[in-house]
This record gives sequence, structure tokens and C-alpha cells, in this order.
Amino acid sequence: MADYKSIVAYDGTGFEGFQRQPDGRRTVQSELESALRGLGWAERSLRAAGRTDAGVHARGQVVAFRLAWEHGPARLTSALNSALPPDVAIRQTERVSDGFHPRYAARSRRYSYTLVADPVRDPLRERRVWRVWPEPDPQKIRLSANALVGRRDFRAFGPALRRNGSTVRRVILAEWTTVEDRIVFTIEADAFLYRMVRRLVSAMVAVGQGKTSLEAFQALLDDPQQRWQRGIAPPQGLCLESVSFEE
Repeated sequence: MADYKSIVAYDGTGFEGFQRQPDGRRTVQSELESALRGLGWAERSLRAAGRTDAGVHARGQVVAFRLAWEHGPARLTSALNSALPPDVAIRQTERVSDGFHPRYAARSRRYSYTLVADPVRDPLRERRVWRVWPEPDPQKIRLSANALVGRRDFRAFGPALRRNGSTVRRVILAEWTTVEDRIVFTIEADAFLYRMVRRLVSAMVAVGQGKTSLEAFQALLDDPQQRWQRGIAPPQGLCLESVSFEE
């Protein structure tokens, strides 16, 4: 019997989020646990680095579990993938110390959010991006992202994950880049509030489109008693890219 850590990728389109639901709706966790049970896994729940909402994707979700397995991590990855549906896959598996929990061991998490500026819908692309129009001003959205870096109270952009929990987070990286015709926001932080990234993206796009000012956006960061009230970016543009752990 040993503890294992796996990196998981999934297309969130067909899932009601990551976390198992009591009513049996399809989730990433339920699919992973079903595959593990086929290999003799007997824990009540696998351990995950975090939860993603319905429609949100991942390239680097991390889960951990305890299993009696004698054939090495690479064979374990193959065995699990043979039992998983096409929209979720184990990318890598390794042995870890007993009791390892990716949520508590994580040093930071990195997300990306992808936009495409186009006045006409493109059904083949819009499962993975948020199509916006008019195109956000590149300088304005980059300046808004610069304002996020550092340790501050982000309460204006989301509630704490637990009742009376802290809303202070440390953002390590926040930047907009252009990749071909896609506009990609990358953010890394020690932790995130509930739907924080999607609210931030919504606000920065509003700044870039001239619907709100950079000064108003900065005021929300400076005064956590305020709230962003102008919507939330849709889930399909968001992807959990990676989780970092202490060396």
C-alpha cells in the first residue's frame, strides 16, 4: 500500500465541475474514483489540489490517493487511463509520502483564461474561449493586470472559501499575452477566492473595452468593502494550468 500523486487533464465541457455531487451528476472526481475502484482502491474520497466549476478545464489538476499497486507508476497511469472516458486523462503518476494532500501542500496554483476578439461567433472554438467584442485595448488590460501583483485583500472579487475565512491572497504573476489570435491572461497565486479569476477577467475586459475605468478597477482593489457588480466571465475560457509544491 502506497500513496500516489497524479496530474490530471480534462475538458470541463461535459462535467458539472470537479467535485463529486450527492445527486450523482457527472463530475471529474466521480469518474476518477470509479476508475480507481476498478483497481481495488478503497478510500472514501481522493484528495485534490482544488475544485473547478462546471465547464472549467484543467491541464494540471493534482490528485492523491492510497492504493495497493505493484507494477510501478507508469503502469498505474496506463491502467487508470484505460478506464477513464475520453474527456479526462491521467498525464503522470508518481509515489509520494504517506498522507500527502495536494490542497494543503500546494505553494501556488496557476490559471489561464483565453479570449478571442471576434464580432461573429465561431462554434468550433467557443468551447475553450470567451469571444468578446469590441477587442479590449491591450495597454489597458495589461495595466490592470499589473495592479494585481502582490499581497492584498481581494474581497471585492469573491468570497472566502470558508465562512469567516480570509480574503487576502498573494498574486505572484498576472499578465496578458497575445498568442496568434488569442488573448491569454495568466495568473498565479498562493490561493484563490471563489470565482475570483473569472470576476477579475470580467473587470479587466470591461476596462479594456472602456466600460469602466482603470481608476475604478484600482479602487476595487484598494477598498475590499466594494464589490465588482458587472458580471463574471464564462467558465469555458478558464483552465487550471498547474499546481506548484514546495521542493
